[in-house]
Amino acid sequence: MAKSKVRKKAVYTPPQKSKAPEVSPRWLAPTMVVLWLIGLAWIATFYVTASTGTNVPYLSDLGNWNLGIGFVAIILGVILATRWR
Repeated sequence: MAKSKVRKKAVYTPPQKSKAPEVSPRWLAPTMVVLWLIGLAWIATFYVTASTGTNVPYLSDLGNWNLGIGFVAIILGVILATRWR
């Protein structure tokens, strides 16, 4: 019977030194919070004006698209939150 080859152990190599942690740009956190607040305020304003029957010039023209605008602002804030270090 043939003898199997003996495998040599790999030489230990220490792990590479890690880089310094990345820092977020200064504008990221304020922009993220402002987008959340704008989205929330947009949706709240839409619901308040729709329930009271108040006619706000541009808000009433958009109809239910106001919900989409508010949620897009909130989602953009969440996307920026994933980039925050």
